[in-house]
Amino acid sequence: MNHTSVRFFLKERDFHDNKEKILENQDLTVSTFRYSSGVAALEIKNRKGSLISLPFQGQQIWDAAFNGRRLTMHSPVIEPQPTREFLMNMGAFLFHCGMTAMGSPGPEDKHVLHGELVNAPFKQVYIDAGKDEHGSFVSVGGTYEHAAAFGAHYLAQPCVRLYEDETLMHISMRLKNLNRTPMEYMYLAHINFLPVDFGRFVYSADPAKGNVHVRENLPPSMQPSPQLVQYVKELVDHPEKHHVLDPNLPYDPEIVFLIDYQADENGWAHALHVHPDGTADYVSHKPAQLDTGIRWICRTPNQEALGMEAATAGPEGYTAEKKKGKVKVLPAGGEFVCEYFAGLLSADRVPKMETKIAKILGKE
Repeated sequence: MNHTSVRFFLKERDFHDNKEKILENQDLTVSTFRYSSGVAALEIKNRKGSLISLPFQGQQIWDAAFNGRRLTMHSPVIEPQPTREFLMNMGAFLFHCGMTAMGSPGPEDKHVLHGELVNAPFKQVYIDAGKDEHGSFVSVGGTYEHAAAFGAHYLAQPCVRLYEDETLMHISMRLKNLNRTPMEYMYLAHINFLPVDFGRFVYSADPAKGNVHVRENLPPSMQPSPQLVQYVKELVDHPEKHHVLDPNLPYDPEIVFLIDYQADENGWAHALHVHPDGTADYVSHKPAQLDTGIRWICRTPNQEALGMEAATAGPEGYTAEKKKGKVKVLPAGGEFVCEYFAGLLSADRVPKMETKIAKILGKE
């Protein structure tokens, strides 16, 4: 079929406190509004649910809900804040992290937590509305230009697309090096679901083959309990012990896993967090683009999050990842592109995906 679409460019001055519908495309609608903090937001609704984008602040997906279930982590930051500080605004479903660095800065690092892109100010923002072989869709995207004298000069161009009858978001990031010299880069798709008691992890990596590793060295800022320290020691040799989210297990303040995903015949890796009701949180990415899988579990009295993430490097900050050879390089004028899916799988689709994952792992 023919692909058709039309693009609208948005200005932040056109966003007001009250919600205003600005676009309809079949069963898709787009509305603008501002949070009480003043942060501008776009709500995209389809037949199954909605997502909320912060188009001018990092192009974050602040919230997502489908089939009557909110997917987003629980945080004391209940609405987005107009800040560049990561922890002061940590409550989103998706943060784009990078590009000159990402992760937790170590003692030798000068970069901010998860990099400059997280809350970057986007000046060019657009909406695409159209139809292709998958149906009617709406996309929101934009361009952030980062320029520093004697430093990096790049364009970051993220995009999220929602189809009229889907519960998955199609997300992409394009990075272009505008310098005439090579540029180092790091990128993390920081995707934050809400964990549930007795949720099961099913994913295309095999702990028995050494594909899953727990982070042993906890950040100096942490004050882990003896129970957490002991649990991490157990996970070193038996990472599969985390596969069911028993509420009695210690994830306070956090435990992080590094995962080497295997891809299917089309190059896609798959990860499920299967809820007791049979539905699942789902992320799919291409390891050829994002070669480092990260799982972050945080369950404290104040916040709960399940990070099902994909990245170009681990989360230990620029210096540590550079020593591991994980910091990538773009040539002058070069581009890096990645794409991934995130959202909800209905209960009727989960068994088929579990079978697909078993086949990838040679267990079917």
